[in-house]
Amino acid sequence: MLGHVRDMGLSSDDPNVRIYQTHERQTFHTDSADVVGLLCLQTARSGGASALVSSTTLYNEMRARRPELAACLFEPLATDRRGEVPPGAKPYFEIPVFNWHVARLSAIYQRQYIDSAQRFADAPRLSARQIEALDLFDALTNDPALHFTMELQRGDMQFVHNHALLHDRTAFVDWPQPERRRHLLRLWLAPESARPLPEAFAQRYGALAPGRRGWCSQRRRAIARHAGVVPVSAQ
Repeated sequence: MLGHVRDMGLSSDDPNVRIYQTHERQTFHTDSADVVGLLCLQTARSGGASALVSSTTLYNEMRARRPELAACLFEPLATDRRGEVPPGAKPYFEIPVFNWHVARLSAIYQRQYIDSAQRFADAPRLSARQIEALDLFDALTNDPALHFTMELQRGDMQFVHNHALLHDRTAFVDWPQPERRRHLLRLWLAPESARPLPEAFAQRYGALAPGRRGWCSQRRRAIARHAGVVPVSAQ
């Protein structure tokens, strides 16, 4: 699924707004696809740097420093869907941050959406120990010794494996001229060679079969049904 990443003048205080639609910092997170690709079309006046950190490194650091807190992140946590709710689903999903499956560690994370899921009365409450674990996780993502940053220029492309990396974007100040404003194209990919994922990911990814999963696949199939056609990849 191909989409646009630019400031639409919205605020993340609105629980139905995705943070990439604002000029605010995104903080370290994963997207709901196996791979996310970015193509830079226009850069901001200032800011908007990209950052990456290994989720395996974060787990190893937590296990070395506070193993009891690392264990907390293998527990399901409610994460706000922020308005993207499949038919019949809850407005949040419950997937652990860390997930061991077929000898691989996969992560799924967006702290703002974990916090905003607490607005739902039926969402499981975060315990003091879980909040402490999330705070340590965030502190580690922000450690310059563990992450690295890059400045995407026009024409640059970046591809990120969501199950093994978290990505971030710093806040930015845009140009006043509409044609010069920061603009990236984002591509969500579901490769047929993708790693196996645990059953819990079905809450967010829909089908778990490689090549047919991810929020992009769900959206594509929904659009196709509405248009009266079926994508070749879904047949």
